[in-house]
Amino acid sequence: MTWREEPSRAPGRGAVSFARRGERTILHRARATSPLKLLTPRNHGHAAWVVVASFGGGLVDGDALHLEVDVGDGAAGLLGTQASTKVYRCPTSACRQDTRARVAEGAILVMIPDPVACYAAARYEQSLRIDLAATASLVLVDAFTAGRSARGERWDFHRYAGRTAVDRAGRPLVRDAVVLDPAQGELRARMGRFDAFATLVLTGPRAAPLAAAALGSAVPAPARRAPLLEATSPLGDDGAVLRIAGSSIEEVTRAVRAHLAGLGALLGDDPFARKW
Repeated sequence: MTWREEPSRAPGRGAVSFARRGERTILHRARATSPLKLLTPRNHGHAAWVVVASFGGGLVDGDALHLEVDVGDGAAGLLGTQASTKVYRCPTSACRQDTRARVAEGAILVMIPDPVACYAAARYEQSLRIDLAATASLVLVDAFTAGRSARGERWDFHRYAGRTAVDRAGRPLVRDAVVLDPAQGELRARMGRFDAFATLVLTGPRAAPLAAAALGSAVPAPARRAPLLEATSPLGDDGAVLRIAGSSIEEVTRAVRAHLAGLGALLGDDPFARKW
């Protein structure tokens, strides 16, 4: 689907399109049906921002959200969230989120949602499918947490499944999948001391400085039972993939934002400046 087509009127579906106008990017279209909600905050930079949310403050049994995103030639679009995506107990069927994005030549898409937090007895599935043109760029954060650890619900959900596929010029660039299911082994024991995980994908000419900084940063050998672990790998000629595991969401959040400190210069405004 492109921005010229009308999004479905079915519940939980939305469409967003970003377009370049002169030196700035405008939000050409943002439309959604409940429980999906799209907010369009102003910023001081040249990129356009969309904040993805849901009515009710989280996902409940059977909720399904589907978002289509188009970033036009040379445009710069940002997708974020107000807070973590909360997934409540799902007694009958899983909640799910599906995002499909197309990023045109010379454009950049920045996807920096807060982590997914699955509460006790939650079932959650998500898919991210991103098609990049040959000269398009992407900054992607995909993170999840143990849930409401303070309430004794640490890794107490029924299932988490996330799949990410990124193609460039029609060829596979990233294929990543995570499935956490207690049927395959007790989750608390398997996750050990870690309460939060994040994956960062940085690729394309406009994201190249962030990727180079990530690849060039010296990460000391972790101490025994270190609260934070990081691993960085090159991705193609101008990209990087980072994996971060932390004993708390605060540890992981600080690490992610440190690696994305250059976003303010890239977008003309810092998307983390007014977040906790």
